[in-house]
Amino acid sequence: MRHGKKFNHLGRKKGHRRATMANLAISLVEHKRINTTLAKAKALRTYIEPLITKSKVNSTHSRRTVFSYLQNKESIKELFGPIAAAIGTRPGGYTRVIKLGFRPSDGAEMAMIELVDFNTVYSNEKTASKGRRRRRRRGGSGPGAATIAATAASAEEE
Repeated sequence: MRHGKKFNHLGRKKGHRRATMANLAISLVEHKRINTTLAKAKALRTYIEPLITKSKVNSTHSRRTVFSYLQNKESIKELFGPIAAAIGTRPGGYTRVIKLGFRPSDGAEMAMIELVDFNTVYSNEKTASKGRRRRRRRGGSGPGAATIAATAASAEEE
């Protein structure tokens, strides 16, 4: 029974799970977006977000603490450099998990996990070039309803 177990063990023992999370976190820091299973993405979110919070303070202690989790110098430089600069004012919620569907081979539910501030598609800034949106009407009471009805009637006659 798994009463009181608060996190997903991912079918692995502790050492294997720690190595899997470290490798996924290094890949996420390096590429800013990765595809994995939904369970691993949700587990990675709880693993990486405290490390990103720790990277806001660029001190020797926080660098050593994060290095003890990741064991990769290049990812530490990336995390404390451009990533920390981009998320400096954000109070939390550094990652986004988007479901992608099911994997064809075994049916596992896939997801994409990405760093929020490095996605230009979902930016918070509104563009000024967008004008007022036109409403879409359903039904035949608009200005073009008479012409549509006339073309439909002529098509039936032929």
